[in-house]
Amino acid sequence: MENTLKSKTARFSTALITAIMVVSLMAGGLLGYSLGTSGISATISDLQNQISTLEEKLLNLQSTQNTINQNNTYFLEDNVSLSELYERVKDSVVIIRGMMLESSGFYYYYTQVQGSGFVYNFSGQMVIITNYHVIQNTINITVTFINGNGYAAAVLGSDPYADLAVLSTDASSSEYTPLEIVSTSTLEVGDPVIAVGNPYGLAGSMTTGIVSALGRTITEEVTGENYPIANIIQTSTPINSGNSGGPLLNYQGQVVGITAAIISDSQGLGFAIPSSTILREIGSLITNGTYNQHPWLGVAGVDMTYEIAEAMNVNVTYGFLISQVTASGPADQAGLQGGTQTVLVAGEYVRIGGDIIIAINTTSVVARIRGIDDLSTFLEEYTLPNQTVSVTIVRNNETMIIQVELGTRPA
Repeated sequence: MENTLKSKTARFSTALITAIMVVSLMAGGLLGYSLGTSGISATISDLQNQISTLEEKLLNLQSTQNTINQNNTYFLEDNVSLSELYERVKDSVVIIRGMMLESSGFYYYYTQVQGSGFVYNFSGQMVIITNYHVIQNTINITVTFINGNGYAAAVLGSDPYADLAVLSTDASSSEYTPLEIVSTSTLEVGDPVIAVGNPYGLAGSMTTGIVSALGRTITEEVTGENYPIANIIQTSTPINSGNSGGPLLNYQGQVVGITAAIISDSQGLGFAIPSSTILREIGSLITNGTYNQHPWLGVAGVDMTYEIAEAMNVNVTYGFLISQVTASGPADQAGLQGGTQTVLVAGEYVRIGGDIIIAINTTSVVARIRGIDDLSTFLEEYTLPNQTVSVTIVRNNETMIIQVELGTRPA
């Protein structure tokens, strides 16, 4: 709206200047023509009045344009400005600090770690939500509000497999300004989003971007092993060190995710834990201190490609290729098979010969599996441990359906 107004203003200003020039030229011509006539005085007076009127209009327009330039306001939906939205949410975002024991190889020392978090009201109980990796292996955790007031904090619960943690503090009730969390189901690729956090300790920083993808899977190291975190939001919102744990908001100021990670050398590509994961786990994290309802298939593998299909001599170029099956795990007990040989494909070594998962379904939901993103997201969003699912695979160019009873992701 602002850019349109500025454009119209600029065009109108140009038109007025042109008009003044034309009138001035006409005035000069008429003046020369009228020198020998008896009406020269009246003509000159009339032209001068017209020029004065146009000059006054131009000055007024320029004054209006200067006022607009000095008062830039960026409006969102329902006539809400970014600055107004920031004022609504800034008091809800906190700085989280802790101390971590490090080793130099010769001696131990403590370093300070820092992240972000936000206030949430869970059934009348005020808590701070953040990432697990922000408080992992830390002691002396503190929470500092935007007004500078700091308090000791304690971990109520955490889930490494979703990178979530919930804290409590002894702050007075006046310190808490909770945010609303809405389901990620309202989010679509292309939606604008806002991140508020504390990058590099710069409290209350705000950045904007869009949702660039949904249903991603990222891998983080948990207890010495790499486990996928499913159904991740990919965003172009700039995320830096210290942003982790802060809220990802829609333009209504509602939480749709928690900023979690950034890929180095990625020109600002960031990721966020979806709000649906928070809503699913928050009760268990506060009540039980943990969440143990992550379904587990017990396989490892890679996404299928055209090159891998050629190497395996199969007619399917999508899906999740099982390279390894965990012994005695759900997939192993159901008869799913892993790879049989390792070959060089497109410059990388791949273990081929295993089953290719191309679809999975429950009694109510069916999903085409294009790769690990689809598989991990489906399991996390639509299944629970001890639930039986139908897994469609391709084995030796034959399609078959195998029933698998899911397990619980091991601690």
